[in-house]
Amino acid sequence: MTGTFGGALEARQIDASNGKLTSEVTGEIEVDGGVLVIRRIHAHYKLRAPESYRETIDRVHAMHADHCPVARSIKAAIDVSTSYELVD
Repeated sequence: MTGTFGGALEARQIDASNGKLTSEVTGEIEVDGGVLVIRRIHAHYKLRAPESYRETIDRVHAMHADHCPVARSIKAAIDVSTSYELVD
């Protein structure tokens, strides 16, 4: 998912290379019939980019999961959410 977000940013001339885009991912696991099952995944992105790009970043963030192979593959079974912040 991070790669899809970064690729979409790069396509819009927002540099996401060389550590400018990182992510922290957390998951929630539940027991279902004695089996551990991943129910929710949240990816939080940190992007080093100027505030002037925020409108474009907001648009990319809003649509990237719909175009991500990983998110599309698991969304029927796992609730996937994302957030981002701009960092210095």
